[in-house]
Amino acid sequence: MPKLILKFGPAVIKDIPITKNILTVGRKEDNDIVIDNPAVSGHHAKIYQQGNSYVVEDLGSTNGTFINEKKVLKAALKNSDQIGLAKHTLTFVSDDKASDSPEAAPPKGGGETIVIDAKQQRELLSGAKPKTTGTTDQTAAIEKTGALRIVDGVVDKTEIELSGILTYIGTSETSLVKIKGMFAPSAAAAIARKPDGYVLKAIKEGYPKVNDKSLKGETKLKDGDMLEFGKTKMVFFEKVKK
Repeated sequence: MPKLILKFGPAVIKDIPITKNILTVGRKEDNDIVIDNPAVSGHHAKIYQQGNSYVVEDLGSTNGTFINEKKVLKAALKNSDQIGLAKHTLTFVSDDKASDSPEAAPPKGGGETIVIDAKQQRELLSGAKPKTTGTTDQTAAIEKTGALRIVDGVVDKTEIELSGILTYIGTSETSLVKIKGMFAPSAAAAIARKPDGYVLKAIKEGYPKVNDKSLKGETKLKDGDMLEFGKTKMVFFEKVKK
């Protein structure tokens, strides 16, 4: 069974077996892993299983989430990775040592960590609200949930719900929407969920198209917008939350 080792500086606080598909980390008591430190946000990050791997994702924290001292928004975890949250760290210990061998490494373009600079992170997360654990009122200001319907191209799903704060589109294994193509980037774009709707941000500027126009920067998505990533096409739409 994989586990996390919680440390404060060099001191080991406790071992935490990963017994759930999703673990939330933060200062508030409703998290699975509570870190009582003012530098840790109320809902700081989450660690969850994606396929045969585990992923850590920042939830719009004030001071950021780090993997081996590199600031990330979302990253696949390898054995012995150090997840940094202020002065605390969570060491990920995998029970599948074979997955950490060079032979088992994912092919180039399929498993890179998505790293976005500080400016892009502020733009993507500005005004975004993290998911609140243990309550039915996740994001009171948003009455509809966005989704993507694939209309052309080879994608592993035909419809994808945009329920997270950030949804990445690219070839990386940490992308929720995986596109295919020889020259497709590992991270092409990200969709940020905000209280007033959804915003598409081009990570590789000019590569995404919205309604046949190349996107540089970002745009607010409207119901029926056609998004293109190389040969992959999808329609953005909103559906009423139930």
